[in-house]
Amino acid sequence: MSKELAGKAVLITGASRGIGAATAVTLAEAGASQVVLHYGAFEEGAQKVADRVRQTGASVTLVQADLATSEGIDGFCQRVRSMELDILVNNAGHLVQRAKLDDFTSDLYDQVMNLNSKSVYFITQAAVPWMISKGSGIVINVSSIAARNGGGPGATIYAASKASVACITKGLARELAPKGIRVNAVSPGTVDNYFHEKYSNRDILNNVLTQTPAGTLGTNEEVADVVLFLCTSPSRYIHGQTIEINGGMYMV
Repeated sequence: MSKELAGKAVLITGASRGIGAATAVTLAEAGASQVVLHYGAFEEGAQKVADRVRQTGASVTLVQADLATSEGIDGFCQRVRSMELDILVNNAGHLVQRAKLDDFTSDLYDQVMNLNSKSVYFITQAAVPWMISKGSGIVINVSSIAARNGGGPGATIYAASKASVACITKGLARELAPKGIRVNAVSPGTVDNYFHEKYSNRDILNNVLTQTPAGTLGTNEEVADVVLFLCTSPSRYIHGQTIEINGGMYMV
């Protein structure tokens, strides 16, 4: 499996840190020769990821876009339509901010849904014509354990957006499987990364640990390894699945 992606062109959204960054490096180490890294605002992080990817011998393209806006999605999709991609990883996503029902605004709702759900659907729409033309391709979406449990305090709409990702994954898998394209998703539990540095605290994380049979938080690399598996031939008969990666905290 180590070099099964040799010669493949991949796009990872939200690749400036966290799961996206780890996925970019993991797929490059597995042989991907062309890696497109999307980032929102953290250019410094994206540049550091690009340097790590180049060390594997892969070529790198950086593309900035604000996927929390319809305009940003549309502009990015214009770029994607000109790309000849073998693999698309729709990783970009964020809580944006914690807000309970009384404090939630229409604008915040749109930002969360644009970033976590709308971008997934329309970036895929932009990427698949090339895949269809050659009769093969892989799309991996990133959902969340929040899609299963409704999320933590003030994260209801984030959870709903990630639940829609799981649903989009199934629908697109049915539509695209006959065209040679596999669509699946990964669903991380609580990963010890920037997301939870920003939106959680140690008490919250300790509470998660007590509920996790594995006794540890997840890592970016553990999620990236499952993405790699879904991009390679051992997973060739897996379509429309959302793979839970949470140390046993949620069991289907």
